[in-house]
Amino acid sequence: MRTFSSIKDLPVYDMSSGKELGKVLDLCFDKMGTVNGLMMDTKGLLKKNKLIPLSQIFSFGADGIMLANEPEEERMTQKLMGMHFLENGQDRIIGKPLVTSEGEKLGLVEDVYFKEELGTIVGYEVTDGFFADMTEGRKIFKSRNPLTIGENVVIVDLKENENR
Repeated sequence: MRTFSSIKDLPVYDMSSGKELGKVLDLCFDKMGTVNGLMMDTKGLLKKNKLIPLSQIFSFGADGIMLANEPEEERMTQKLMGMHFLENGQDRIIGKPLVTSEGEKLGLVEDVYFKEELGTIVGYEVTDGFFADMTEGRKIFKSRNPLTIGENVVIVDLKENENR
């Protein structure tokens, strides 16, 4: 299991050529919490972001992400329909309040935990601010239920976890 913050800004390499293709910029997922891929900030003069499907990732290392081969140019607009990102776009979740389906504010989403081998988000790390983080630490909430990503808040249903 990894956090997004542990892979953000890591270099992405093509295993077949040894070439660095860019750096991890964001995580792409659907409302069910399924990770679909990584957004990569490419190198070169015509810098543009590229979506790397999870299926093309060979391994997640401590110092870089390895791809089996360089991803082909694809039209991203069709693939991004219904997709969300952690840090970018209107549907981002980092920095938004995480609220339960019962209306309880848990804090601001700071990071997510995901299982790279399964491609699923399994937990949300929230903060109540710098001083609370220093004294109490950040809190982690786990849920297998889909999120509701609103313009102002992210809603999570934690009911299933109470029965355990």
